[in-house]
Amino acid sequence: MRVYLFIAAIAGGVTWLVTPLVRHLAIRIGAVGEVRARDIHTVPTPRMGGVGMLIGFAVATAYASTFPFINGLFASSNQAWFILFGAFLICMLGVADDLWDLDWMLKLSGQLLISVLVSWGGIQIISLPLGSLVTASPSLSMAITAFLLVASINAVNFVDGLDGLAAGIVAIGGIAFAIYSYILARTSPSYASMATLIDVMLVGVCIGFILHNWHPAKLFMGDSGSMLLGYLITCASIVMTGRLDPVSVHASIYLPVFMPILLPLLVLFLPVLDMFLAIVRRLSHGQSPTHPDRMHLHHRMIRIGHSVRSAVLILWGWAGLISFGSIMILFFKAQYVAIGFVVAAIVLTIATLYPYYRRRIPEIREENAALAAARRKGKAFEDERRKPKQ
Repeated sequence: MRVYLFIAAIAGGVTWLVTPLVRHLAIRIGAVGEVRARDIHTVPTPRMGGVGMLIGFAVATAYASTFPFINGLFASSNQAWFILFGAFLICMLGVADDLWDLDWMLKLSGQLLISVLVSWGGIQIISLPLGSLVTASPSLSMAITAFLLVASINAVNFVDGLDGLAAGIVAIGGIAFAIYSYILARTSPSYASMATLIDVMLVGVCIGFILHNWHPAKLFMGDSGSMLLGYLITCASIVMTGRLDPVSVHASIYLPVFMPILLPLLVLFLPVLDMFLAIVRRLSHGQSPTHPDRMHLHHRMIRIGHSVRSAVLILWGWAGLISFGSIMILFFKAQYVAIGFVVAAIVLTIATLYPYYRRRIPEIREENAALAAARRKGKAFEDERRKPKQ
């Protein structure tokens, strides 16, 4: 575990160091986001922060390949290098969007092409644990993998609306997933795990970037960052769950995995939920699924009275509850996990709705007082009208 923490620190440290340089580069080449009607920020802010995260991830990957405990993963497979190659491509696609605001069809086509390329390179869901081990055909495997990658890439992109929100949610999911993949790796002869390695490096780059992205942000991650994070966390889940063999994994560990298609959705529950609601909302209004609006979860949090920081912290809390709730069953009995989940959900619900009710309760009292006064006045007028004339 200390090796993984050290590699995470390298990823975070490099990201933290190079991000100011990326910010200056973004300003120089014009990758500065103008303030739009749907934006929360009020000052034009440079984008392209994903480049700093990509550099941190690449340096950590290169260092990990030389570390005795982990270098066997690189010697036995080119998986890590292909993931890094795909990360470079998806980040460069995001940089192009940060610079020129690509048409959504062009961007989606690029995402799909990169996802198919990565899947063709060996990052695939090979087996589906649906009760018993089911081996997917190569074409089905590539299709499922590409779909998961594109969906996760866009889910993180949708939720990237407040300073630190997307990076924090992905970091929380990455920590939960790293713990789970590390526990699985301990059942094998070697504790080294490619999924754990990707997750800890991902968490490192997220934390390194948040130090520059906390409100008020000095730099936005842009599409180069949000697409990169969605890509990496899904690659980690595919590397781990796509090759699980139910015969070789103890039931107490295998139980929470249900199926590899659902695991990325659990880790990225909030981004996926936000994306799903946005698509349904826009289609119901006859709009394109990519049509921008101010109805995302983070917009609603601001509207009911939260500050940017409190909204981000509460949404982090929800992400942590769902991500860690899915792995707590490894350590505690299911009924205890359920009780803890419900209690935490109640606390977060109160925290989420508190600003709304704090503002609405006085308003409701004023409305009730005004209504009562109007009724008394009406009753007095009616009594006066009914009095017999002298």
